[in-house]
Amino acid sequence: MIHSGDLITRTGNDFTSESLRQLNQKDKTYSHCGIASIENDSVFVYHALGGEFNPDQKIRRDAIETFSEPYSNRGIGIFRFRLNDNENDNVIKVVKKLYAMGLMFDMKFDLKTDDRVYCAEFVYKSYKVGSLDKLHFNISHIKNFAFIGVDDLFLNPLCIEQQRIVYK
Repeated sequence: MIHSGDLITRTGNDFTSESLRQLNQKDKTYSHCGIASIENDSVFVYHALGGEFNPDQKIRRDAIETFSEPYSNRGIGIFRFRLNDNENDNVIKVVKKLYAMGLMFDMKFDLKTDDRVYCAEFVYKSYKVGSLDKLHFNISHIKNFAFIGVDDLFLNPLCIEQQRIVYK
């Protein structure tokens, strides 16, 4: 069901996740996101995470079971962009390069800098660079603050919802 290059979203069930969902301008379902990569028959999700769950603040590579575990999440979404195989491979190369660089989490949520990234920014920049600018995304604003919300990613016209899974 999940392919390399898929956008994986989740809905956390804590206060921080609830607050981050409110930043979404159109669809407030998801609070966090990453990019899937199939490696040796296992699915991993690369994602930028801050706070107590990630003490070193570097981009993470977690098994899908860890990323989506139901104790801390209400559900997940699986989305796929209309990219050819070469573009999709490029996205995964960018993701792995940023991971190998040990890129840190951006607590300022500053879209203009590239030395630190937050979750949606990591995903946005990976798809933008990997697709050679084929993918263009809406940039949300609250007053003068510009950012990429999780919904700016999956509501992209070239993004196709594969499945939404809600945990009981």
